[in-house]
Amino acid sequence: MNFDNPPFSIPIITGLIFVIAGIIMIKFPPKKINSLYGYRTFSSMKSQERWDFSQRYAAKELMKFGFILTVSSLIGLVFDLRENIGVIIGLGFMLIAIIFLLIRIENAIKIRFGKD
Repeated sequence: MNFDNPPFSIPIITGLIFVIAGIIMIKFPPKKINSLYGYRTFSSMKSQERWDFSQRYAAKELMKFGFILTVSSLIGLVFDLRENIGVIIGLGFMLIAIIFLLIRIENAIKIRFGKD
């Protein structure tokens, strides 16, 4: 088993960061709309109600996607790839997770509050 393999190390580190960030956001959610902490997009900052919903939803989704990334990192233990290809695959896992995370949160906001 090669723990230095990028398809293992990148998703597991990113996944653990996502899980920890989700736990922090659940335990210490940002109370007011701000530009420093929390899930901040144009749609989430339109109102306090949207802000509160998006913080709770984003925290849960962060933990879910963090778990998925952590589990998917086990694939990196099975395949021993050249470093360049491994880095591309590891970063690909991370980018796909981030894109799906943003899409899911923005869709949930749109479904809950409409397109205003």
